Amino acid sequence: MKKPKSKQQKLQSRTTELEEIELLKEWTESCKPDPGTNPLSLPPLPAKSPVGRIDENTFSRYAGCAKFQQLPISKNLKDGLRQSGFKNMTSIQRAALPHALCGRDILGAAKTGSGKSLAFIIPVFEKLYKARWGPEDGVGSIILSPTRELADQLFGVLKSVGKHHGFTAGLLIGGNEYDEEKDLVNVLNILICTPGRLLKHMDTTPNFDCSQLQVLVLDEADRILDAGFKKEVNAIISQLPKKRQTLLFSATQTKSVKDLARLSLKDPEYIAVDEEAIAATPTRLQQKVMLVPLDQKLDMLWSFIKAHLNSRILVFLSSCKQVRFVYEAFKKLRPGIPLKCVHGRMKQIKRMYIMKQFVEQRSVLFSTDVSARGLDFNKGVDWVVQVDCPDDVAGYIHRVGRTARYDSAGKSVLFLLPSEMKMLERLQEKKVPVQFDKPNTKRLQSVSGLLAALLAKYTDLQPLAQRAFKTYLKSIYKQKDKEIFDVTKLPIDEYSASLGLPMTPQLRYLERKKVDKNTPVEPSLVTEVPVKKDLIRPKESNNLLEDSEDDETLDLLHSKEATDDKIDDLVPTTRILKKKKLKINVHRPVGTRVVFDEEGNTLPPLATLADTSATDSALLDKDKVMKRFAELREDMKTHDKEDKLLDRKRRKDKRIKEKEKYKRARDEEVEDEDEDDFSGSVKDTKNVKRSKVYFDSDSDNEKKDKVALKTDAISLAEQEELALKLLSSMH
Repeated sequence: MKKPKSKQQKLQSRTTELEEIELLKEWTESCKPDPGTNPLSLPPLPAKSPVGRIDENTFSRYAGCAKFQQLPISKNLKDGLRQSGFKNMTSIQRAALPHALCGRDILGAAKTGSGKSLAFIIPVFEKLYKARWGPEDGVGSIILSPTRELADQLFGVLKSVGKHHGFTAGLLIGGNEYDEEKDLVNVLNILICTPGRLLKHMDTTPNFDCSQLQVLVLDEADRILDAGFKKEVNAIISQLPKKRQTLLFSATQTKSVKDLARLSLKDPEYIAVDEEAIAATPTRLQQKVMLVPLDQKLDMLWSFIKAHLNSRILVFLSSCKQVRFVYEAFKKLRPGIPLKCVHGRMKQIKRMYIMKQFVEQRSVLFSTDVSARGLDFNKGVDWVVQVDCPDDVAGYIHRVGRTARYDSAGKSVLFLLPSEMKMLERLQEKKVPVQFDKPNTKRLQSVSGLLAALLAKYTDLQPLAQRAFKTYLKSIYKQKDKEIFDVTKLPIDEYSASLGLPMTPQLRYLERKKVDKNTPVEPSLVTEVPVKKDLIRPKESNNLLEDSEDDETLDLLHSKEATDDKIDDLVPTTRILKKKKLKINVHRPVGTRVVFDEEGNTLPPLATLADTSATDSALLDKDKVMKRFAELREDMKTHDKEDKLLDRKRRKDKRIKEKEKYKRARDEEVEDEDEDDFSGSVKDTKNVKRSKVYFDSDSDNEKKDKVALKTDAISLAEQEELALKLLSSMH
């Protein structure tokens, strides 16, 4: 345990710190590089040349130096870098750090795995150190990251190299720790966060202040500045001071004037160390492109995994549902290597735990693009397999950047469909050295039959396969670049069969596209079959099956389109007839009835309610009748209250069940929120106005004159008269 410092030691330490800060300021100012110059073009400093102050007015040059120890940075930071194993600088660090340490804005672009993190973490520490920033000064720097995993990785690097500094730092990436963060966020000096979480603190955390911000950093800046984060970033920038240093770094840097104007950059230095490079990807990365039909993608993936059981493989798929299905299906097929999966709908703790396991042991990790940016797997990834084509060239570069990091080697392979071959031209235009190769079909192992058997054995896999099928096609349908992504050119039926599905799920949006644009669709998308006319319902009739069908599960129960002429075997001949709208005619003629006494003589209709003491047996006791009516009214009121309570309880139970169902659906990671827009599911019927209920009438006259019964439009006397008529017609 360290002994607490005495007052004299503290004073001496403070004096030493002030002297160091003044030295660093003079050094940085006297030897700063000229704006617009590239420090890489300067000759490197000799290894044994003096560092720092040479004489009273002369300092060593730091632009073009190759080691961290030759930079004008604090001793605490140099010690942290040395203990973390960082000695020599990479190209992006040599080019960006001299300009960043002078306080200039930076636009840094370099290949993946080139060490961009230290190129902005070092200036953050030095800026706050020279300003003598402390916990009472609040937030001095914000580092924005597009993903939680990348933010967590940056936080680890920040803690490692800055452990000798006294700055407070926090990681704000979401989760259930919001209340704990609110109590601490105001005393943190450096925040590493995702845009959504930072904006939430800005809007709801009391006394959260960023008005004195010194440095703003955007890691993977092109991703943060795109449409997905546009609202959050605009809201964040509006609350930050314009007088600050801004650092933007990415493997595919943006040069958009609008983006730079949004960030209020002041004469930024554009540092692109790889613009003159022969390749846009790491030099030790071997890249292949293979032509694979859509219905053979899983066969090819399975065969590839079986052939590389001793490798660490990262597999990219388009959607969360595809990741889940392929992972669950392959896990049951047992390829002989551990399988793992991560996607955006997983909880953060689980995702980080799985990635840690992937680093520690050789395995296959199925993932969406949540793992495509910035992540550094310490022990290296042997293979990056892109089963589905990336959105663009930038997406490809970020995906393959998970392997061949720094000076290590790596391999990647991309499966392209015949309709996606335009992507190969795009990659070659952007100086991506890919090698086109045809797969060896002799070693191809088919798994379609095995998947069909799995779906039959495990009932929970079939809906998962359906959702994987739909989400993949939806991702292709939503792509803007139709030269590469054209859903109408895909063999959909064959793809459905390759997933093991017994029938091809319906995709209503494809049929709508055909009707709207009047463009022909592949025969595999829409199948027209002859249907018997007597089975076609009239347009005005409401077929109950059509009103209540669920497009997600309809194909599992019956097919609306048959491929066989024997329609009678598929469609039931018994049609469900439309329920007639029945009405009560208030003015209908009242029938007569005959009542007999014990001796067989006829009596008036209401003789049972007559006053037996009266001499005339035909005379009715009106008091008795009115009393009877009053009892009936009270009885109806009682039943009405009971019915209302019952109905209220029933609706409450229904709402509770719906909430539980919705909660279970979220926990089980069911369909995407917008999937119903493409699957053509049944419209929401909560707000549909209910039609009036009518009752049938048997007489011919009633069919001519039918009106709805409205009791509120009839007077009390008319109601009593009607009741008497109805009672007289009984029996």
